[in-house]
Amino acid sequence: MKIGELATLTHTPVETIRYYEREGLLPEAARTGGNYRIYNEAQAARLSFIRHCRGLDMTLDEIRTLLRFKDAPTRNCGDVNALLDAHIGHVAARIRELRQLEKQLKNLREQCHEAQDAAHCGILNELTDLASRPGHAHAGHVHGTHARSATRKAAPAPQKPGR
Repeated sequence: MKIGELATLTHTPVETIRYYEREGLLPEAARTGGNYRIYNEAQAARLSFIRHCRGLDMTLDEIRTLLRFKDAPTRNCGDVNALLDAHIGHVAARIRELRQLEKQLKNLREQCHEAQDAAHCGILNELTDLASRPGHAHAGHVHGTHARSATRKAAPAPQKPGR
């Protein structure tokens, strides 16, 4: 099948498929005489596996590790268990951060009970006050699942289907 057919079958943007190939998650596709990428069912199954793992918020490095085990079915899966345990820990930490963020936002929301002119908006005034306090620890943005998320590469945004 061509890349557009694979994209439709797996509900994956074409550019994301190309990205996964560049990242080594998918092997480079064979080419037709007209230079079109062609894929088989095994590649479609691998792409579906990758997409499912991404849906579980796994990093590309975690997925690479899982794929190495998938590609070597006689290996002991103890490291797979450890990887998943670590991922569960990252998700639990993120949930704690999100709950703290929700609490901060709800407290902030309590600062303004009715619509009024922006100069007297309790939310805007509280944000301004908090931001201007010397030495005040600003509320942290909730980052990706992992501490190394700054180095984590996201798949590119979907683009028009192509070859």
